Amino acid sequence: MNATRAIDLEDAEGLLAADREGLLRAVSSAGAQVRAIAAAADEGELDSLRADDRARSVIWVAGRGTAETAGAMLAATLGGLASEPIAVAGEAPPWVGPLDVLIVAGDDPGDPALVTAAATGVRRGARVVVVAPYEGPLRDATAGRAAVLEPRLWVPDEFGLSRYLAAGLAVLQTVDPRPAIDLGLLADELDAEALRNSAGRELFTNPAKTIAARLAGRRAALAGDCAATLALARHGSSVLLRLAHEVVAATGLADAVLALRALAERGSAASSVDALFHDEEIDGPLPERLRVLALSLAAERTVVAARVGGLGEVDLVAAEDVPDAPDAPNGLAGGGLPAAAGAGPAEQQLAVLAVRLEMAAVYMRLVRG
Repeated sequence: MNATRAIDLEDAEGLLAADREGLLRAVSSAGAQVRAIAAAADEGELDSLRADDRARSVIWVAGRGTAETAGAMLAATLGGLASEPIAVAGEAPPWVGPLDVLIVAGDDPGDPALVTAAATGVRRGARVVVVAPYEGPLRDATAGRAAVLEPRLWVPDEFGLSRYLAAGLAVLQTVDPRPAIDLGLLADELDAEALRNSAGRELFTNPAKTIAARLAGRRAALAGDCAATLALARHGSSVLLRLAHEVVAATGLADAVLALRALAERGSAASSVDALFHDEEIDGPLPERLRVLALSLAAERTVVAARVGGLGEVDLVAAEDVPDAPDAPNGLAGGGLPAAAGAGPAEQQLAVLAVRLEMAAVYMRLVRG
């Protein structure tokens, strides 16, 4: 079964023919979504946020989905760099006031939580940003008293993480000079990641296809060792369920390591020698093994690698880990495609890995037919 899937993943024409819903095009639009947010900021959509007084806090209100995940990633990566604390909440906190920046993010302009939060922020004099379709109850609640970053490109919600991340970064760039944020560079990196994972690129040089092949037909888990990568793991689990209809757990790395060690101690994880000489007619079927993909930022890579050392069923996945074809000239990956850039800021690494996991989920969906 795995061999068939691997062959199917190499069939570029078959994958494109199976993509009747345009999923590959949608998942490849992450860079375009970031550029749309950057263009809106350049056009002055966030000018109303500028003030002489430094913001007391930035509050991210999102009910669910990729909007909530983006808030968790922003707080985890930039909370220690920004001049003001970044709070993630499901509703406007009771202490919100004129010194605060309140961002309401989501895909439903009729969501009562978003509408109530926006109305509360406007009533209490906060600087309110709407990162959602600006229509219906949400528009009525703010009545032109909010900065608006509504979507300019429509994509399914499971592919909207990059837009929410870019919106949060644009707001922080406007109200706080401390974090070094370059949305143009982020868009370029996401475009390069989509190109590296394109359908025409071979399996052994395609990070997304590699992940899809490793997860196919296996019990698997995505693991993170910090708040940012744990949020990424949950996002990957969500898109794999929604797109590929595959159940892949999202967990902390410590839990995954303990589970693998417990399986090894009970003899449930067969050794490579056992697998080599195994005869199903005599020995019965091999025990199903657990595959763990440990998601890592560059800053924590050494620690994560040490924690999973000696565990054969763990793959370390980082943004800069891109398999290049042999004899690739001038630092280019196979076929003249761009090689992975340096580590970059943490939020950039998370966005790149999110696109990689989303494309892996799309490939697994297309292989199903």
